[in-house]
Amino acid sequence: MPTHWKRDLETDGKKFRDWLARTIPSATALDVTPLVSPTSSGFSNETLLCEASWRENGVSRSESLVVRIQPIGYQVFPEYDMGLQFKTMQLLAKTDVPVPRALWLEPSDTSIFGAPFYVMARVNGRVPTDQPPYHVGGWMHEISPEARRAIFLGGFEAMAKIHRLDVEKTGFGFLRKPGFANGLEQELAYYRNYFAWAAEGREQPIAERALAWLEANKPSGERDGLVWGDARIGNIIFDGTRVAAVLDWEMVTVGSAEKDVGWSIFLDRHHSEGIGVPRLAGFPSYEEAIAHYEAHSGQRVKHLHYYQVYAGFRFACVMMRISQQLREYGLMTREQSRAMEQNNTVTQLTAKLLGAPPPAELLRP
Repeated sequence: MPTHWKRDLETDGKKFRDWLARTIPSATALDVTPLVSPTSSGFSNETLLCEASWRENGVSRSESLVVRIQPIGYQVFPEYDMGLQFKTMQLLAKTDVPVPRALWLEPSDTSIFGAPFYVMARVNGRVPTDQPPYHVGGWMHEISPEARRAIFLGGFEAMAKIHRLDVEKTGFGFLRKPGFANGLEQELAYYRNYFAWAAEGREQPIAERALAWLEANKPSGERDGLVWGDARIGNIIFDGTRVAAVLDWEMVTVGSAEKDVGWSIFLDRHHSEGIGVPRLAGFPSYEEAIAHYEAHSGQRVKHLHYYQVYAGFRFACVMMRISQQLREYGLMTREQSRAMEQNNTVTQLTAKLLGAPPPAELLRP
């Protein structure tokens, strides 16, 4: 879903062109095409596209640009760090994890787009759609079962590359926060606060049950590594079936690699089982995908159920904010928003994982 408000792209385009001229002071004959807002922009940020060409030191340059803007208005996440995402892509560019080239960061001047932003180079390819979910519609229906299989397994190969990285040697040690025994403790503390912020004191029966279960069943002895955070094929650009770029680092952290594995599988289950449609032909079983991941990462997946429940809890927190955002934008009544907070496709799938009654039954007087 694109950002709800209407941006004056013509006015902002002129301001962005002037900003780009200041950012590349040696550029001459700078030309920037009109800004375009893709229909696939998400809830948590705004994305704009354009083409830029200029001459620099006598050499003609051109770039297809992607502008990512910090959320304005009703945020899905408690805080949003554009600099973190930009730095993450800069560090990963030195590894074998394919990411877009991070070009420029504007952390403070809000006169251009009303919020901080960064600019990255556009990577050609296609991303499996969330709207509609790729098991329901979109270009994934137009390719062969063999291609679908390669794409899904390619997502697990991309995760494996991330998880093979050494946190300290690659410069990601700054993600560790003081006062926590490990990445899981650090993350649970973050999501406890996120949940309290999103719930606004209202009853959230499935999310509450999931959090209590997570606290009571924490695995031990896990190795901390770099965690993508939003690991799924819907955040990968594919050139054919090849992974061309890994996207969206707003939830990057340190912790168990299984957090990414559980999130990826939960999201695929949500896009099929969770909304009552079968997985597309060609998609490998989750057992096969995990075996593929283990072969490429050199790590065993031992706590998949735990990290699927964790994914359900995290996604439930996000859904609370999305439902409130829809109310804020006048797309839902207050009563509809409150009902969606507690009972939606995410909480229903999470309840199933917990062996709990569905949300509608839990909420009956």
